Amino acid sequence: MAGIGSRELRFAAFIVLFVLTGSLALPAFSQTLSGKGDISFVGGFAPVVKRVLPAVVNIASSQIVRDTQEETWQPFIVDHFYGRRERGLGSGVIVDSSGYVMTNSHIVEGATQIKISLSDKREFDARVVGSDPKTDIALLKIDAKNLPVLPFGDSSTVEVGEFVLAVGDPFGIGQTVTMGIISATGRGDLGIQDYEDFIQTDAAINPGNSGGPMVNSRGELIGINSAMVSGGEGNQGVGFAVPVNLARYVMDEILKHGKVVRGWLGAATQPLTPAMMKIFGLSGELRGALISDVTAGGPAARSGLANGDIILEINGESLADSRTLNLKISMLAPGTLIRMKVFREGHEREVTTALREFPAKAEFAERTRPEKTSSDFGLTVAPLTSGVLRIIGLPASTRGVLVTDVEPGSAADDEGLGRGDIVEEVNRQPVTKVSEFRDFVQAAGNAPVMFLVNRGGEHTFVVIDMR
Repeated sequence: MAGIGSRELRFAAFIVLFVLTGSLALPAFSQTLSGKGDISFVGGFAPVVKRVLPAVVNIASSQIVRDTQEETWQPFIVDHFYGRRERGLGSGVIVDSSGYVMTNSHIVEGATQIKISLSDKREFDARVVGSDPKTDIALLKIDAKNLPVLPFGDSSTVEVGEFVLAVGDPFGIGQTVTMGIISATGRGDLGIQDYEDFIQTDAAINPGNSGGPMVNSRGELIGINSAMVSGGEGNQGVGFAVPVNLARYVMDEILKHGKVVRGWLGAATQPLTPAMMKIFGLSGELRGALISDVTAGGPAARSGLANGDIILEINGESLADSRTLNLKISMLAPGTLIRMKVFREGHEREVTTALREFPAKAEFAERTRPEKTSSDFGLTVAPLTSGVLRIIGLPASTRGVLVTDVEPGSAADDEGLGRGDIVEEVNRQPVTKVSEFRDFVQAAGNAPVMFLVNRGGEHTFVVIDMR
């Protein structure tokens, strides 16, 4: 017997509701779904879909990829002798009647030609007005007027359990609509893009749906479909959309500046763990952003912030985690004055600083891996010499011990420590010698041990709990 899918289960639930409550309950049920009474048990989402589809477009992009080795040349896909043409398909949504189209940046990245097909079969060449890979949002323009558009919703008000539709042109077969619910909001730390605040849904987001709209039951745009999680056998019911409030901010920035101009605090942060909170002496609920590194001369450094500080609030708003802080900072303009509540050494204090424009990310030299010397926690460390620092490309003033080996499957390995890392602190105590490292670790006994690790010039806190 074939398995029953989630949509069949939903339909069965509707049938049960109908049987239990009778036809008199249907008008109330319709009103609950749409807020306007235009979605019915019989007609489903057809009225919403009719309004949405005209504003959804198909995007076909292509680029010439130059072959660097003769053996990579494949005649059946080569358009030109010196390279091959790679083609991509995606979706987009018209957000302004004068021809502005929003989509994912990965759909048009590196494209030499972009064609947009409307629902009425008209085709247009499109140009990229601006693209922001950090949020995977791009804004395109076609020469057309009086186009149908989708109204913007407010993604900050969406709730888990709401009905949503994902619309697009998967596989290039034509416009397709899938239905689901919002499974979660504020999803992040997925490694998909730099700034993540995804709406998660079980509505199928198949290849080609990327860039298309996620709409609510009123036909309002609440997200841009961006990614899906697949186990290799198609849709697994875990799809992600960039919330429209973030996408709209990116669009406005592109229209104003041609790019997104972000605020910059000059502090690297990481999530707190319960073990870290205990070590730092912070009680209560798990919250805040732990500063792991501060850029010399940056806004954070000028205001006196240092690694080990925990930012609890920004401009009076509590911070759930480091991702929330990074999102808030990224959506503030350079020059903005911000107030932060900071926890340090058992006390809270207020810090004020002015943000600067986000600079280009520095590149760090590849590290070499010296010989082993001594071991703790499955972690082998060695003295840090000036010669090693020159090879690694770090300042001569850097202090700590060098990780030269990590035992596979050890506690250190489980926490992501690797050869070439530099341990600068153990439980907030600076270390400059292997003997100090060993003494501080042994002094911790069975309690968790927290390291401040310098990895290619960037700092992070790592806690190892042997219990």
